[in-house]
Amino acid sequence: MARQRQWLRMTKSLTETEATWQQSRPAKPDRVNIHPMLTFPNIDPVALSLGPVKIHWYGIMYLVAFSAAWWLGKRRARQPDSGWNAEQISDVIFYGAIGTVLGGRIGYTLFYGFSSFLADPVSILRIWEGGMSFHGGLLGVLVAMWLFGRKSKKSFFEITDFIAPLVPFGIGAVRFANFINGELWGRVTTSQWGMVFPGGGPLPRHPSQLYEMFLEGVLLFIVVWIYSAKPRPRMAVSGVFALGYGSFRFFVEFFRQPDAHMGFVAFDWMSQGQMLSTPLIILGIVLLVLAYKKPKPEEKKKAT
Repeated sequence: MARQRQWLRMTKSLTETEATWQQSRPAKPDRVNIHPMLTFPNIDPVALSLGPVKIHWYGIMYLVAFSAAWWLGKRRARQPDSGWNAEQISDVIFYGAIGTVLGGRIGYTLFYGFSSFLADPVSILRIWEGGMSFHGGLLGVLVAMWLFGRKSKKSFFEITDFIAPLVPFGIGAVRFANFINGELWGRVTTSQWGMVFPGGGPLPRHPSQLYEMFLEGVLLFIVVWIYSAKPRPRMAVSGVFALGYGSFRFFVEFFRQPDAHMGFVAFDWMSQGQMLSTPLIILGIVLLVLAYKKPKPEEKKKAT
């Protein structure tokens, strides 16, 4: 019995010594101390079920985006000499909604999920599951605005300058839907605001959807809305939007997990989102340079 007690004391002493040594030894380079501080809320992606009909938050946020754009557009149209009326606002939002949905879905298929589309062509119709590309949606909207311009007899940049401030709020709403769906999460992080996402593995990750909601939605809206509140040269507002969105998206991609089936597409660090945002940054700079290099009306009169 005495020998047993002696053995237990020896085992306890060795255990305490091991624990002390483990705490005092330097961490290995590949060892990461994870301290997640935020809990993913696990909101049901389905907001409402009516029998076989399911209403998803993703769809609701698109409705919020288009409704907000319509309301903001009506508000801007009431300004003196806006050149827009209520009927034109409704029409341009309708064209924009069609362009967003078709362009976003087709763009995602071409840029991110072409192989999945070939395996399951019907998946292109399941918008509520996610899988919308902003860059594809932007291209779709630009085509839609060109068609609207032909109908309304407005110039292309007159239209894009008007709608640019109406867009960011909707981007933020859709990014929040991405967060609810637990998709498009960020890279693994040791920060105190890391979250463990369903399907994202056991390690906490950057809530990059919320980063995008703030930068591409809230902050971009404030910048473009205030900038466009005063008369600006044609193309300037469109340029600020393109430069702002492209820059914010390029930055956030450093925290967002690249698509698993694509990884980094260039230089061993550039993601597909950064690749697609680079032309936007360049376009924004070009539009701003062209806008402010154009001679002012009084300069034109002097030249003639």
